[in-house]
Amino acid sequence: MNKSYFRSRRGMELVQVAILVAIAIGLGLIFKSQITDFVNNTFEGLGNFN
Repeated sequence: MNKSYFRSRRGMELVQVAILVAIAIGLGLIFKSQITDFVNNTFEGLGNFN
């Protein structure tokens, strides 16, 4: 296997990681209020646990 194959493969992996990060950020923005409510409720529950 030559160098360009590994460089190409590494580039593809970086593209896949970038796509996954973009999807995660997009989902975070879409469900921002639901995520915030979940986190707040979770910490409220932990605060009431004491």
